[in-house]
Amino acid sequence: MTASCRLALIVLSVGVMVGLASCATDPAQGYSFAPARSTNTRTISVPVFANETFSHGMEVQLTEAIVKELQRSTPWRIVSGPKAQTVLTGSITDSELRPLSTASGTGLVMEQAVVLTVDFEWRDRASGEVLIARKNFKALESFVPARGTGERLELGQHAAVQELARRIVNELRSAW
Repeated sequence: MTASCRLALIVLSVGVMVGLASCATDPAQGYSFAPARSTNTRTISVPVFANETFSHGMEVQLTEAIVKELQRSTPWRIVSGPKAQTVLTGSITDSELRPLSTASGTGLVMEQAVVLTVDFEWRDRASGEVLIARKNFKALESFVPARGTGERLELGQHAAVQELARRIVNELRSAW
């Protein structure tokens, strides 16, 4: 090993030690290796979301997508009813289509977006404490219904549901 490699290794080692020494044990007081969220939560219940829109079946799709995202990206187990430590409830409050682009010659919509809006609440079952609550939480995904590609509305809705599920689970995993 050359002298310059040894020097670089020493500088890197000192930098790592200084960085580790400056970490706090409490995440609220600075950088920390401790989790920001309580590790006591192990189980979560996700009843089917309510649906206040005319988009039939979106509540089942969203609930299934949230459950799959929780299983994929969190350590929490999904359980039903009163066995769960926490419960995630919510309601789809709006489902709309927004035109994103139009054809210059005809004025017909070339690209549209499906915008889903939900209200949700994550609650500790034992204490009744609300861990996270969000109102008017939105996700938007686009699709191209124009001639040539002819993507169906269901493709845009499915993409919006998947994005909304990812965003909701990310909110649950973020520090409160």
